[in-house]
Amino acid sequence: MIGSRLATALNVDIGDEIVLVLAEGRVTPAGMVPRVRSFKVAGVFDAGMYEYDRGLVFVSFADAARLYHTEGRATGLRLAIRDVYNAREVATVTAKQLANELGVNFYIDDWTRLHYTYFRSIQLQKTIMFVILSLVIAVAAFNIVSTLMMVVRDKRGDIAILRSIGSTPRSIMTLFASQGTAIGVIGTLLGVVLAVLVCWQLGNVVKLLEAWLHIDLLSADVYFLSDLPTQLRPLEVAEICGMGIVLAVAATFYPALAAARQPPAEALRYE
Repeated sequence: MIGSRLATALNVDIGDEIVLVLAEGRVTPAGMVPRVRSFKVAGVFDAGMYEYDRGLVFVSFADAARLYHTEGRATGLRLAIRDVYNAREVATVTAKQLANELGVNFYIDDWTRLHYTYFRSIQLQKTIMFVILSLVIAVAAFNIVSTLMMVVRDKRGDIAILRSIGSTPRSIMTLFASQGTAIGVIGTLLGVVLAVLVCWQLGNVVKLLEAWLHIDLLSADVYFLSDLPTQLRPLEVAEICGMGIVLAVAATFYPALAAARQPPAEALRYE
């Protein structure tokens, strides 16, 4: 069985024959001859990762043993665990146990070390996106401040009239704080709903953009992935939503305080 990308590169399909040549040779009267064996393609798999689809081949254990002259012994084992995120801890414990029993003629690797740079880049991009998202929320909060300050300046006369008929500074402050809080909460909730919808259909959105723009946004030989998987994490969504609401509420304090401190006499002087 061969990967889909490798099958495309070799232009082979199920039922075709391929020749597997090893770099290790064998000595014959005619000289050094490489190890060669012909195989028939029984299936094509698509793992969704370019590195595997382009360079991975599965053969039977017996054929591999004859090809590599291992005399029927396995040269390696692959373990599957229930929690994939616990692979590094399991590998560390297993390495210590095998070191006591087998010595040093072995090595242990796990998926976190095998593709360390790839997953590290994803983690770095996630951190950068959080910073960018925080800056976007901060800009939105500043827009709330500027909008409310313009409302305060535009409504100076109305505020002065309310103060002159008995409204307290606290009630004026509550009025503008409520307005700013409503803007922030409604905007945050709409943003969360839109983000969840986009995350839910992100794969289809990417395919639609690729069809419209006639470009490959996710080149498998560059990003190692042929599609863009998504995972919705309610806890992170709640954290971002909470941060947005807190910043929106905090952004209303200064405009509301400025409105409450507006002197009625100064505001009505030129009215």
